[in-house]
Amino acid sequence: MDTRTSPIRLRITQLRDVLAQHGVHALLVPSSDPHISEYLPERWQGRQWLSGFSGSMGTLVVTAGEAVVFADSRYWVQAEAELAGTGVALVKIATGASTEHVNWLARQVPRGATVAVDGQVLGLGAAQQLQAALDAAGVLLRTDIDLLDAIWPDRPGLPAEPIYEHRAPHAPLPRNAKLAAVREAMARHGASHHFVSTVDDIAWITNLRGSDVSYNPVFLAHLLVTLTGATLFVGSGKVPPALATQLQADGLALAPYGDAAAALAALGAGQTLLLDPKRVTLAFRQQVGAGCAVVEAINPSTLLKSRKTAEEAAFIREAMAEDGAAMCEFYAWFEAALAKQAAGQLEKQPAGQLAGGERLTEVTVDEHLSAARARRAGFVGLSFPVIAGFAANGAMPHYRASAESHAVIDVAPGEGSLLLIDSGGQYLGGTTDITRVWPIGNISPAMKRDYTLVLKGTMNLSRARFPRGTPSPMLDSLARAPLWAEGIEFGHGTGHGVGYFLNVHEGPQSISKAIPDANMAMEPGMVTSIEPGVYRPGQWGVRIENLVMNVPAATDGSFGEFLEFETLTLCPIDTRCIDMALMRADEVAWLNAYHVTVRERLAPRLTHQDQGDALAWLLKRTEPI
Repeated sequence: MDTRTSPIRLRITQLRDVLAQHGVHALLVPSSDPHISEYLPERWQGRQWLSGFSGSMGTLVVTAGEAVVFADSRYWVQAEAELAGTGVALVKIATGASTEHVNWLARQVPRGATVAVDGQVLGLGAAQQLQAALDAAGVLLRTDIDLLDAIWPDRPGLPAEPIYEHRAPHAPLPRNAKLAAVREAMARHGASHHFVSTVDDIAWITNLRGSDVSYNPVFLAHLLVTLTGATLFVGSGKVPPALATQLQADGLALAPYGDAAAALAALGAGQTLLLDPKRVTLAFRQQVGAGCAVVEAINPSTLLKSRKTAEEAAFIREAMAEDGAAMCEFYAWFEAALAKQAAGQLEKQPAGQLAGGERLTEVTVDEHLSAARARRAGFVGLSFPVIAGFAANGAMPHYRASAESHAVIDVAPGEGSLLLIDSGGQYLGGTTDITRVWPIGNISPAMKRDYTLVLKGTMNLSRARFPRGTPSPMLDSLARAPLWAEGIEFGHGTGHGVGYFLNVHEGPQSISKAIPDANMAMEPGMVTSIEPGVYRPGQWGVRIENLVMNVPAATDGSFGEFLEFETLTLCPIDTRCIDMALMRADEVAWLNAYHVTVRERLAPRLTHQDQGDALAWLLKRTEPI
């Protein structure tokens, strides 16, 4: 690359010219949009467009003399590669929740200078923290401009994909019942109005789905709920006429997407608005009419949708079984192809071809696994891009292979390595997320040790019992304990909430090192991942992930209600990678019992005549140890 004329350097240079024109010393570009989304429509992927860093989380700061991306350990290797030669530096932060960029700005920006950030994409809570830090440093904050528009001539517009209804039986609770539950919570807060911007909350409340954001069945909209009605602010033409008529009959009016701010400005004296400061932007808060009282509290729907109903839980179990059957079909094919490759029967064809005799690569893993899922009942799409990381690539938690850059899955005779596959699907009855690791060739004792320690962490947390209402971060150390005992740590959270045919990442619960708050209480019906890991840069990575659901634990009740985890994910955990010397008898018993369940649940779905290989693979990989 000619670093003098690289696109990133040119864009940063243009941006600095614009900063100078507006008298701005530094621009903050968060990974966010007007809905505080984790996964962004192309229009708001400004951080990636400006820096070249494509990770799903990270913050960019550009000053007259520096350009810096703040990213946590999941992205360090990726960021270093993508930022090389761009003039953009990487600042390594401890976790995705770190606010080091705020401290950096307070230190680096001169007193009296101005920091700009687009208030339309800056969360209210984040804005309050930023404002306090800059005030203390004598730095001005400007939030009324979007400077990207001035230098991004072909900036994408708003997505126009149609909205559709998530219907019964997979949506067992009608939207009227969900709106009624939201209004009950509004009444407890004394609120006459409630404004919702987070797209997964809106999709859940309305029983609507879309495809405005890759891998997430959501659509861009804002929602204003009153005690007697509701207005959905959405792009023109996105709601089909018949569906619009049905929504109107259910008391849900439609209005243009851009009218949401005006609706907030129209609120006045005698009215009280409920807002979630973590889930609404500064710009919308600033639009609220001066006479309107504001109550800040978590969106009621965020709590409600996290607690899956018994009917939803039944559909989730069904989706997990379909997903597990797809995994069996894929892994049976993969191991057969791997054996042929080792025997020299596969031609070395270009990556990505699906013809017989293909050479195995990370890309063909993605293609074949995605195709296997697409054949299952109720499948809608992937829940995130497949992560297939072989050898050193597995040490990057958010690695993604491409046609231009990927590894061939092959080892020299007598050698071995690990293949990590993290994948998931969106089904009408649930969202899946699973990680498995498989041995390629003769893996080393060190690889087996790491694998076994991670497995012990997964099992240790999976077997936990805890009082109902326990803050989810308090459970984090249970998964880390076997690794900590050996002086090993991983940089990401242990578990995230998972939606119901919604975002693969949702709150409020988070099994992580986050500072807990009352909204992180573990309640029945919550679905969460358990995914400890070990990552050795340049060598290999291990992560074993299952989804679990909070269910009542059988106790005598003397000390209140207790919960435990029901493991939902159904797929064998490879036993060839286990160092048996590290396993206790109770851990072996748990794993064998899990494999009995996997076999019983999946075998009936693999009885078709063309699935004999998948059934044989399942039976082999669920044999007791």
